[in-house]
Amino acid sequence: MKGIITAAAALASLACLTASDTALAQDKPPESYIYATYFKCDVTLQERADEIAMQLDKPLWDAAIADGSVAGWGWMAHHTGGHWRRVQYFRAGSIDALLAAQKKVGDQADAKNKKLVTEFGRICNSHDDYIWRTVAGSGNERARGGASFSTYYVCDEARESEADALVKGVFAPIYDRLVADGSLKSWGWNEHIVGAQYRRLATMTAADVGALMKARTAVVAALQKNPLTPAFSAICGSHADYIWEIKGETP
Repeated sequence: MKGIITAAAALASLACLTASDTALAQDKPPESYIYATYFKCDVTLQERADEIAMQLDKPLWDAAIADGSVAGWGWMAHHTGGHWRRVQYFRAGSIDALLAAQKKVGDQADAKNKKLVTEFGRICNSHDDYIWRTVAGSGNERARGGASFSTYYVCDEARESEADALVKGVFAPIYDRLVADGSLKSWGWNEHIVGAQYRRLATMTAADVGALMKARTAVVAALQKNPLTPAFSAICGSHADYIWEIKGETP
């Protein structure tokens, strides 16, 4: 009987969160989209790919940020996780702006140093592209730390809005407390717009990998105590975890 009551209370709470989320939709912050390219690279040469990204790409993205084409850019290196070895991402206020910036910077890179572009392509010769929309987060992209933990979720597409409501109403206060006390630098929750099987992306950053893992332990402990965590797991039932080292970033 206790289990039935707990489950019913969880479902009722989830319904309230979803309704509240809908009611507050008009108060949403400005839209933010992320274009992320996840590279599969030759592990014996991937540090050379980092050098090319810093030498060729970073100045072009910095210029795009300065002229307002994009809001931020970053380059991250694999520390722990699956087959993706490097990530390039950039942020803008619309999908059109993302696609325009991608073409602009790509054309500039080809014109500036086609040899380096070709060399990079030999090192990181395949990739997966995703476009994400930010749904919730700390909103302090300018204060991201040196390491990032990313969890890529496979979710029931018919119930994704319920997962979003749980993150905003139940899990966000946990992350916010860790940001407030300095354990985390930032966190985010993002929805799939374009890409493959991953439907949601959770991120958190900290000063370094050690601090990041300590904060994640605190998050996991808090979530294990929350009666709504099983409801979330029922919607987003599988995931892949990555730890990234932030090699270069211009917020």
